[in-house]
Amino acid sequence: MKHFISMKQLTNDTIFHLIETAELCKSLDVKIPNQLFSANLFFEPSTRTKMSFTVAERRLGLEMLDFHTETSSLKKGESLYDTVKTLESIGANIAIIRHESDDWMTELDTGINIPIINAGAGKAEHPTQCMLDLMTIYQEFGRFIGLNIGIVGDIKHSRVAKSNAYALHNLGANVFLCSPPGYEDHTLGFPCITIDEAVENLDVLMLLRIQHERHQRELKTEGYLEYFGLTKEREGRMKEQAIILHPAPINRGIEIDSDLVECGRSRIFKQMSNGVYMRMAIIVHMLTEWGIINGNFIKKCETISG
Repeated sequence: MKHFISMKQLTNDTIFHLIETAELCKSLDVKIPNQLFSANLFFEPSTRTKMSFTVAERRLGLEMLDFHTETSSLKKGESLYDTVKTLESIGANIAIIRHESDDWMTELDTGINIPIINAGAGKAEHPTQCMLDLMTIYQEFGRFIGLNIGIVGDIKHSRVAKSNAYALHNLGANVFLCSPPGYEDHTLGFPCITIDEAVENLDVLMLLRIQHERHQRELKTEGYLEYFGLTKEREGRMKEQAIILHPAPINRGIEIDSDLVECGRSRIFKQMSNGVYMRMAIIVHMLTEWGIINGNFIKKCETISG
């Protein structure tokens, strides 16, 4: 794999390998033995993704190149390609990129000689978020085949929805979509259901926030929770073992009642914890794929810990 850009690149075997590696990263003191540098290029606001990559990199022993868009040469007209090429030239071994463009990665398709990890591409994909979601679901159920999983909310503008719908379908889950009128994405090709059908029939309810920053006109949020969100009454009708996921940030009282964010069936903060270990696993995987580190070093960590 040249770069970690899309869930469409990953085979099911690779997905399970990454989940296994993430679990090892959670249980072992995994440190890369040689000095390596990572460049975190975030062109959109981020809390969870940026901070979990930062913690993942520090746990692995990587050194981070300090990059801030507002004080970089991007302000002078430098292209994304030249920015990444510059960081590569001065010693970056891997680049983590989030950008508002849906297809920023096409600019970097050739000429870049370090692995790139997609930390969010406009409305297109968010593969590292998808992988931590898959890890959380697998921890809960030990399988994907036959699970009924619903993605609920502003699907049209959500990169998380697209990555998850594709991956879950390929892993054998039954994927359902639920959106307010006008915020569907019929190109995904999965059945659309109502929020009331969703809460009564699904094993996993994956809620999404309204992506206001990607809307051409503002979506009114008054009444959203009542008509399209997860209320306490709806949560009470969910299947006994069903869980709630949300990639966050959470708009409490809009897509989900505030009291449900940390309820017994919520795995929202567990997702965030898993994000550190999954991003460690993805970094290790990409550095191994490129031959930058030895693929057996985690086994050595396991031997030392044992």
